[in-house]
Amino acid sequence: MQTMSPLVRSFVAHFGEMGSRWGINRTVGQIYALIYVSPQALNADEMAEALEFSRSNVSMGLKELQAWRLVKLRHLPGDRREYFEAPGDAWEIFRTLAEERRRREIEPTLSMLRNALLEAPQTEEDRVAQERMRSMHDLIELMTRWFDDVQRLDSQTLAQLMKMGAKVQKLLEFTGKVKPAPSRLEK
Repeated sequence: MQTMSPLVRSFVAHFGEMGSRWGINRTVGQIYALIYVSPQALNADEMAEALEFSRSNVSMGLKELQAWRLVKLRHLPGDRREYFEAPGDAWEIFRTLAEERRRREIEPTLSMLRNALLEAPQTEEDRVAQERMRSMHDLIELMTRWFDDVQRLDSQTLAQLMKMGAKVQKLLEFTGKVKPAPSRLEK
């Protein structure tokens, strides 16, 4: 791999900064960004050289990206090294990230809430807490069912649905089926 162009360097640096906000470390974000914009699969040595990272940092980052199912391992004929590539379809990446976040974050929360709702409240405070937990559980369940429905849509249909955004709200307002949420100042 040759040195990164200023355009690629900027993208990689930005992804590193954003990675820390998304719950991954900067190194992993930069590795992913480099793989994503690369026109061909890259091996760990090429990544380490381009990013000026140690080979061990790249290896650790690649393991994390594989655990998130964000990169795919490839072998090239006649080459014993492992090469990595990212899906080029942004929708596929979004779906994978959403599925992984659901598996890692949403499902354990739902499981905890289900167990908490099975317990008999011992005090008034427990009863109030359980009511709020039920509300949270019901919202997460609703969102999970919606997510399942959305995951079954092809990318083109999903893009069309998202582009409709405010039009759907206006249609629901016109039919009297929607009420705007109170502003934070009104609460």
